[in-house]
Amino acid sequence: MGILDTVIIFLYFAVLIAVGIIGSTKAKTTEEFALAGRNLGLFMYLGCLSAVILGGASTIGTAKLGYEFGISGIWFVTMIGLGIILLGTFFIKRISKYKVTTISELLGKKYKSEARLITAIVASIYTLMVAVTQVIGMGTIINVLLGWNLTTSMFVGGGIVLFYTILGGMWSVTVTDIIQFVVMTIGIFAIMLPMSIVKADGIGNLLTKLPESHLSLTSIGYQQIFQYFLLYTLGMVVSQDIWQRVFTAKNPSIAKKGSMYAGLYSIAYALAGSIIGMCALIILPNIDNTQNTFAMLALKILPTGILGLVLASVISALMSTASGTLLASSTLITNDILRQYFIKDISDKKFLVLSRVTTLAAGLLAITFAVWIQDVLVALDVAYAILSGAIFVPVLLMFFWKKSTANAGFYSILASTVVVIGGLLIEGLSSTNPIMYGIVTGFVVLVGISLLTNYRNKASLVGSFSNTKQG
Repeated sequence: MGILDTVIIFLYFAVLIAVGIIGSTKAKTTEEFALAGRNLGLFMYLGCLSAVILGGASTIGTAKLGYEFGISGIWFVTMIGLGIILLGTFFIKRISKYKVTTISELLGKKYKSEARLITAIVASIYTLMVAVTQVIGMGTIINVLLGWNLTTSMFVGGGIVLFYTILGGMWSVTVTDIIQFVVMTIGIFAIMLPMSIVKADGIGNLLTKLPESHLSLTSIGYQQIFQYFLLYTLGMVVSQDIWQRVFTAKNPSIAKKGSMYAGLYSIAYALAGSIIGMCALIILPNIDNTQNTFAMLALKILPTGILGLVLASVISALMSTASGTLLASSTLITNDILRQYFIKDISDKKFLVLSRVTTLAAGLLAITFAVWIQDVLVALDVAYAILSGAIFVPVLLMFFWKKSTANAGFYSILASTVVVIGGLLIEGLSSTNPIMYGIVTGFVVLVGISLLTNYRNKASLVGSFSNTKQG
């Protein structure tokens, strides 16, 4: 990579660090640190939501899938977009009625405090794992571009994200997300996609030279498509990093419209990424590690200066999701675990300090895990499997079934979490079955205990009435 491209990327890093410093002057309360004061308009909300859902796994992963499976690679990110559309259509109006900070806090209000604790643990692990995938992606990109050691690359990328997130919280994350949203939109749609098609000698040549299977929407396999639905469509509906963005909107109307637009943007992003991967197969037919498809294609086809901008867009996507999920994880830990069970009487000023310290600890842990795990899609699958299998059913029935009871919700979350983790350990991290086991277990336990509890309460009420009448 040329000196000019390197300078552009480092200037971009410098801007993000500057935003973090400025953001530290804005985040004076815990609500401002966690939710940017609940005051975002439509464009700001759309930008930061789109930036957080389309991270490194979306960009790098979709290009990889497009290279391996063709147009069928769209399903990964398309299912993410579908999840956001479902969230906006059916859930946001109901969520907005509650002035809460986390999904576990809301579940605690509906069910019981123990449900809040176990949900916070599960959701914080999930968000931390998503942050890990982004650090892996940053390390991979920086390693390819600058030739640095992979571990060093992860520490540099992760360290920058950690710096501005600790200082400004959601204020810094929001401002950097808007920058990143603009940069990644220009980089993918205005530069990388058209130039990839041109270098592949046009769409006509692409359709002629690609294997026939690469032109099929189902070549990736129905089982894999269904797995993406279970992992990402259901996962988006109950994801704390997404909910935390929802809570930043100025009103429910903005939250709903912004979510719908972000979902549609994700589907367009999926199509662009898959086509870029397909072009890479024609231009670079012998890539050994397909996880490097996007970076290697960019190095091959883009001129000096433009290359730096496009690669900054990829790093943007990685950093925006990393900062959002990192903040979500620390918010869950501080708000639903530490404050509820260990440090109950604490001033807002001290709680803000605690939030920053927790964010630091979570960030260092994410970087450490990233050094151990190398495949972004595998790490992401594990995170979403636990989330979808353990929490989706209790959240769904909380809003749409009035007979659910407190104990039923708690035991549903507990049982399905155990089943999903056990299933992953027994059947393997890539198996879809544990998610289904968890969903079925959660549904049976929640409905069964709720019906039994309601029956006993009704029988007790009838007995009391009968005794009163006889007396």
